[in-house]
This record gives sequence, C-alpha cells and structure tokens, in this order.
Amino acid sequence: MAQSVWGYDSDNGPDHWHENYPMAKGDKQSPIEINSKDVQHDSSLGPWHASYDPGAAKTILNNGRTCRVVFDDTFDRSVLRGGPLTGAYRLRQLHLHWGSSDDHGSEHVIDGVKYAAELHMVHWNPKHGNFAGALKQPDGVAVVGIFLKVGKTPKPEIKRILQGIDNIKTKGKEAPFQHFDPSILFPKSRDYWTYHGSFTTPPCEECITWILLREPIEVSPDQMAKLRSLSKNGENEPVNPLVDNWRPPQPVKGRVVRSSFK
Repeated sequence: MAQSVWGYDSDNGPDHWHENYPMAKGDKQSPIEINSKDVQHDSSLGPWHASYDPGAAKTILNNGRTCRVVFDDTFDRSVLRGGPLTGAYRLRQLHLHWGSSDDHGSEHVIDGVKYAAELHMVHWNPKHGNFAGALKQPDGVAVVGIFLKVGKTPKPEIKRILQGIDNIKTKGKEAPFQHFDPSILFPKSRDYWTYHGSFTTPPCEECITWILLREPIEVSPDQMAKLRSLSKNGENEPVNPLVDNWRPPQPVKGRVVRSSFK
C-alpha cells in the first residue's frame, strides 16, 4: 500500500492503516464506542463556548475521502473555549463521515447506536505555534463531534453545506464557501462526553480532546442522499461513490469517558 493512498476500501482501509502509520495501533485511538454505564459524570466539566466569525469560512472541497469546509485560522477569529479545554482553540476545518445507508456512518457509537453521519469541527491550540506543531502535543487539537440522524424535521442550517456539494462532485474539486457560521449546526443541548483520543484518519495522531455532543441534529433522507452523491473519483474517471468513509471503533484501553451531564 503506497503511503499516499490510504482509504476505506478493503485493500487500503482501516485494517491496513497501521502498516504505514504505526500510530493507528496506539493506546489512545479514536473513534470509540461509548457505553453509558462506564461513563463518569464530572461536575467540574463546565460548558463550552464557540465564537465563530462567519467571515472566516473560505472554501469547500472534495479530497476523495470527505467533504471539508476550510476556515481562516491565521489568528483567533473563530475559537472554541471552555468545557474540558484550557485556553482558546482555533477552528481550522469541518468535515463529515457517513455511510452507504441511514443505519450507519458515524464513527463513534453510543450504547450500540450508530448514526447516519458524524460531523467533526477541528480546532487547534495556537500556543503550539502552528497546526503541525499542535499535532505533536497531547493538548494540541480539540474536535467537536456532532451526530446526524435521519428524521422528519431536518435542521435547515445543514442545507448550506449540502448546496456547496453541487460544486465539488468529484475528487480534487474546490469551490468558494463564504460567510458561514458553523455554530448554527450545534444542537440545542450543550451536553457532551469527553475523552482523549486521536484523529480518525492517518496518521492517527493522538492529540485530540474530543467533545462529543449528546444530542444529534436531524437531516432529511434527501440530504443524506446528497452527501452520498459525492464521488471519490476524479472528473474524467469511472464513477465511484464516496460512501462509508468512517473508521470503526477502536479499543478503549483503560481510558475514562467523562460526561458533563448526569
């Protein structure tokens, strides 16, 4: 398997990642399955706060593995703070993981429940100088994870991302994506689970404080179909739908998941 071509197929998928990225077999890998009975409520976990500048949104792109929205992170214009974090973390990008049908697609699993998709908002700690530096530190990155479930009252806010998808159908396509405030994607409840883990894509660096929101947001079946209309092939190649771009749960290995709620 060539270094650059990891993916989600049987020949280059999660079972093979460790061959080129040994960290994928580390002790603090993500995602995990969260079992309520093992979660510890921590009353010292305060609320988290996001203050995002809609002007920081730049582009939306299809890299053949996910759909990603990129933000300007050259200064503290869109930041996450509070909760389990010390200091302000800058928003760098958001992306999604989804399945080939509505009954799976999320990376984290909650009490055996898989959601149709999972949205990750990736933030980094500027005290480490730059993003590359943050990847080498245990407190380098904070990711807010939001579950998407298919329902009858879809969240209108997700529409904007799905409209952007029309412009990036195939791998390598990028389009302007301006004036977007990602905090509109948050559910009503701020309740969360938190634990220390890793990126869910190679090289799987173990630098992430996860903030997983308990309440999912709803999307319509049409909206999920739109996400599945993306392709992992380039423009003039045979059509290869981009689906099932999720990593299965990894061993918890003694880590404790804490919750902000009882």
